[in-house]
Amino acid sequence: MIGHVLSLIRTLIEIILLRKGPEALPRAPVVIVFSAALWLLASIVALVVVENYTGNTFLLGIVIGVIGFMIYALLVNAAGKGARLLQTLSAIIGCGAVLSFAVLICEAVLPYVLNEVQVRAIITLIWLWSVPVEGHIIARAINRLWYVGFFAASTVFVVQLFLLASLGPTLDPRPQQALDQATTQAT
Repeated sequence: MIGHVLSLIRTLIEIILLRKGPEALPRAPVVIVFSAALWLLASIVALVVVENYTGNTFLLGIVIGVIGFMIYALLVNAAGKGARLLQTLSAIIGCGAVLSFAVLICEAVLPYVLNEVQVRAIITLIWLWSVPVEGHIIARAINRLWYVGFFAASTVFVVQLFLLASLGPTLDPRPQQALDQATTQAT
């Protein structure tokens, strides 16, 4: 059992490094369940480790992630590759979970050796790397050149950023509370 889990995580890392594609994952429902559990675990750990990560942020991340998965599922089905959907979503979710754990490690360890700006830069680079990774997965899943997958992943990334910018302030009461507090103090 542990050997299978480690093998799956190694395969996800190989996909993140663009050495393998989603076809390297077994076409089994247990893989997507494991990937989703890993992704949720990373989000729950973030609630504990990351200072500004709240329950609302957790829910927003889940909603935005699921919307991205739905867009990818529509794309794979529209390309006539529905048989590859399970492996594709397993790869995207699993790689997202591994990258999330990499970010959490950076959040927990790097502040002891780097300043805040350097830590933020490294975390931003990790999140930005997720775009070519997802593009690679999609390109391999639909048998297209890398730039088609990169364009699809970039589009999903922009949609997710738009949703984050649109929904984030409405779900997090802290900015409004700060504004109310500043208004109260000014009077």
